[in-house]
Amino acid sequence: TILFGLQTLESTAYSNDIWNGAVKSLAILWELQATIWHGYEVEGLENIPTNGPVLIIFYHAALPIDFYYLFAKVWLYRNRRVRVVADKFVFKIPGLGTLIEALEIQPSTSAVCKSMLDEGHVLAISPGGVREALFSDHHYRLIWKQRRGFAKIAIESKATIIPMFTKNCREAVRSMKFGRRFLRYIYEKTRLPIVPLYGMFPVKMITYLGKPISYDPDTTAEVLAGHVKKEIELLIENHQRRPGSITEAILERLSCFSKKRTETKE
Repeated sequence: TILFGLQTLESTAYSNDIWNGAVKSLAILWELQATIWHGYEVEGLENIPTNGPVLIIFYHAALPIDFYYLFAKVWLYRNRRVRVVADKFVFKIPGLGTLIEALEIQPSTSAVCKSMLDEGHVLAISPGGVREALFSDHHYRLIWKQRRGFAKIAIESKATIIPMFTKNCREAVRSMKFGRRFLRYIYEKTRLPIVPLYGMFPVKMITYLGKPISYDPDTTAEVLAGHVKKEIELLIENHQRRPGSITEAILERLSCFSKKRTETKE
C-alpha cells in the first residue's frame, strides 16, 4: 500500500513539472529508505501549518539524515517544501552542486533566512549548526552558545516556530571521540569540519514536532530563543534515552522491546 501511494505521488509530480518531479522522486526514495532502514515515524506532523511562514528549529545530528526524512514527509503528506540553509563550506564540497540546486539550499545568512520566511516558506534551522553536529554527543546536549538570530528573524517575519527533535538521531551516525578536543580547537580556529563520522546503523528513529510557538510582538528575541531551546530540551528529556545506546536504539525496531522500554521509563 505504501509503495502504491508513493508511486501515485511520483506520477503526479512528473505530470506537473519535470524538475519538480525529479526532486519529489528523491523525496520518495528518502521516504522508502527511512521506512525500511529506520522504521521512521513523525509525531506532530499536523503541527506544521498548511500555509504561512514556518520556522522549524531542530537539534543537529552528526549527519542530519532526519532532516532529509522530514523534508520528504512534509512535502509528500503536507504538500509543502522545507527550505534549508547551510554553512559556506557545504557549497565547496565536490559533487553536491546538483543536490544543492535541487533542494534550493542557500547560504546561512540572516538576509536569506528572512527573505524565505517573508515569502511564506517553511524554513529549517539548527542554531547549533556544524559545531553541534560534530561536538555534541550521546547525551544530546544542545550547543547553541548565544545564538538567537533565528528568534529575531522569526519575530520580524511573524513566523510560527516548530521545535523539533529526532529520537536516536545520534545513534544512527556518530562522530569519532578520538582526538575530539584537538579537532574542536582546529574547528574553532579554521571552521574546518574534519571530525570523522561512522554509522548508518538501522536504529529506530522518530521525529517529534512540538507545539507551534506563534508570533508574539511583545516577546524579545532573547526570551523567544530561550523558550524554543527549553522546548527542544523537553522533547529530548521526554523521548530520548540518555546516554544513547546504539544497541538499544536498534532493538527499539522491535515493537515489544520499545514498548517495554517506554513502560519502564514511565
